[in-house]
Amino acid sequence: KIRNEVVSYESPKPTAGIHRFAFVLFRQSVRQTIYAPGWRPNFNTRDFSALYGLGPPVAAVFFNCQRENGCGGRRYIR
Repeated sequence: KIRNEVVSYESPKPTAGIHRFAFVLFRQSVRQTIYAPGWRPNFNTRDFSALYGLGPPVAAVFFNCQRENGCGGRRYIR
């Protein structure tokens, strides 16, 4: 099968602190437009799946990252 790239990948660029990223892959039974959720701070995978009739995820990956120069996070000054 030929797959078309719909949205290109952008590497994470956190400004400060540690950021958590989760990628969840769903199989679509029909071609449909999926919109970015407006409730990202409290995103719920089950609610998102139910909204678009996607069923359970088929794959997922999770990672943490922070700025390359090590800025952010907690600092202790004595």
